[in-house]
Amino acid sequence: MTRSITTDRRRATALAAGCALLTVLATTQAAGARTQGADAAAGVRQWATDARTTGAQLGAPAAVTPASGPADTTVHVDPALRFQKLTGFGASITDSSAAVLYRMDKRERDALMKQLFSPGQGNGFSMLRQPLGASDFATALYSFDDVPAGQTDFGLKHFSVAHDRAQILPLLRQAKALNPRLQIIASPWSPPGWMKTNGSMIDGKLIDDPKIYDVYARYLVKSVQAYAAAGVPVDYLTVQNEPQALLRADYPGTDLPVAQQAKVIERLGPALRAASLRTKILGFDHNWAEHPFDVKAHVDAGEDPELTYPFDLLNSRAAKWISGTAYHCYYGDPSAQTALKASFPGKDIFETECSGGGITRTIGAMNNWSRSMIFWNLALDEKHGPHTGGCTGCDGTVTVDSTDRSVRYNTNYYTLAHFSRFTRPGAVRIGASVAAPEGDTAPLQASAFTNPDGSTALVVYNPGTAARTTAVTAPGVQVTTEVAAGATVTYTWGRR
Repeated sequence: MTRSITTDRRRATALAAGCALLTVLATTQAAGARTQGADAAAGVRQWATDARTTGAQLGAPAAVTPASGPADTTVHVDPALRFQKLTGFGASITDSSAAVLYRMDKRERDALMKQLFSPGQGNGFSMLRQPLGASDFATALYSFDDVPAGQTDFGLKHFSVAHDRAQILPLLRQAKALNPRLQIIASPWSPPGWMKTNGSMIDGKLIDDPKIYDVYARYLVKSVQAYAAAGVPVDYLTVQNEPQALLRADYPGTDLPVAQQAKVIERLGPALRAASLRTKILGFDHNWAEHPFDVKAHVDAGEDPELTYPFDLLNSRAAKWISGTAYHCYYGDPSAQTALKASFPGKDIFETECSGGGITRTIGAMNNWSRSMIFWNLALDEKHGPHTGGCTGCDGTVTVDSTDRSVRYNTNYYTLAHFSRFTRPGAVRIGASVAAPEGDTAPLQASAFTNPDGSTALVVYNPGTAARTTAVTAPGVQVTTEVAAGATVTYTWGRR
């Protein structure tokens, strides 16, 4: 995340998303979804959220009821059109999230963790992105190898994940126990300060020296090994969160140009293999497009903004070690993912961080080849913290009140639920097209998936201010349903 402007950008994004869709679980009647004809015979059910109720009403999908009138919109699902496999949906158990969760009574925390991660009794979150060391949401500024100012540790003799053993790793083990298919992406916000030009985890660059590239690669391997030894295997690894963001004033970050990221990865790939680790490397880990603030910061510093960073990285010698590209949702358009996929069809796409993006950005990411949608903090308190700096208005997936420990389920929770409750890792995105009436300035948005068991999940969002009477069609399915203004509905059919 990029210093103070990120706070404003994310607050604006979150506000816009909240105004457009404060998704909270509602009954079928509250969401205003009705169906017509012999739809019950097709076995179609629905789960809807809208902006009119609050709380965690965690009911099962409901049967649909007849609509009144002909459809003005058609959503057609085509299972013959197959795209990417899903890895999962989830958030991040940041240091701040762990601290908030550990304020709770153990029984209450266990119940919340089940609600978040259990595939059968909760949201079934199946992917987490974990900071390696401090991020802007941490209770202290730390890496896994801190030494006094002016000293170095090329032997990594001071390496330790002790900070994470108290709260973060136990929560990750618990999440993994609740959902054994849970996968972990690990990302550093900064190398240890002694590896950087300014001697600090805040701002600065990685020192341009082969010895530094080598020790940083070994540091990342030791991080993966330490997590695995603690019962938390790391499935994917990036080498730097938001490498194009300069001028961080109060939290960890590193400006890492393409050439430097490539040099790290050229050493990291062989080192992971030599250590017999199956962890895959993801490149980039930043926005769909470079934010104008970051472009200006690079230009002012006399540097190339590197507007085609992910393309350039996959065209480098490091590409042989890169499994895919990680994106964030804070600037640009998700179609950037499809452009990259078209150029490098053998490389995967992941969405690794989004806060306040809501249902529109999630559908956009899915419809542009992303295998994941990972929102930011899993849990925060009512003051959007604790944090070391950066975003002061970010919401957690849930809010845990610091006084009475009550839990509020936020927009991100319900947005993710529309996908994570009804898809499983290994599900495949299939064709979903919307035929809207002429002149519709806010057409429905849709994304569809086929699960490994043969069941289908279709997520439909109505961003408009008027209800849409909508025909949902697929082989063997013909359903006419009204989707209320601002409502999101997940339709399911087939085996489950």
